[in-house]
Amino acid sequence: MATSTTAAHTGQQASLGDVAIQLLPIALLLLVVLAIVLGRRRGARELPMRAVAEPSLGNRTDGKKFCFECGVQISARAEICPNCGVRQMAAPGGFATTVSGRSRLAAALFALLLGGLGIHKFYLGQVGWGVLYLLFCWTFIPAIVGLIEGILFLVMSDQVFVTRYG
Repeated sequence: MATSTTAAHTGQQASLGDVAIQLLPIALLLLVVLAIVLGRRRGARELPMRAVAEPSLGNRTDGKKFCFECGVQISARAEICPNCGVRQMAAPGGFATTVSGRSRLAAALFALLLGGLGIHKFYLGQVGWGVLYLLFCWTFIPAIVGLIEGILFLVMSDQVFVTRYG
């Protein structure tokens, strides 16, 4: 009688494992779709920064910063000083965001955590490479390459990231 209970319990565990294996491709597909949607949605919301000064706000300084070269007060969103034409540096400690809204930090995290599935490639808009990573994920080669790419994203300068993926 004890053996029949053990056999029934083992049968339930095997069926739960089978269900988990069957749901794995669906979960992977959902992750890919989520990465694509997040990449496109952020790109649609964020507009490129312009070198146009905002109208005067009187004594208020919120939404303003000072030019690194000439010291004139300019819009906080300005990339180039309208007075002297010098390109403004990014905020210290900040991660680059391309015009399409893709973040270097998000790409690095996708590559480090889900690089074996190519999620970072889908996020960066390289769908063909993402599909290739998915096709060969069982070999663990994309996981190794994704780990290397994640480290490269973290050490890459903001200008290089924006140039390559902007």
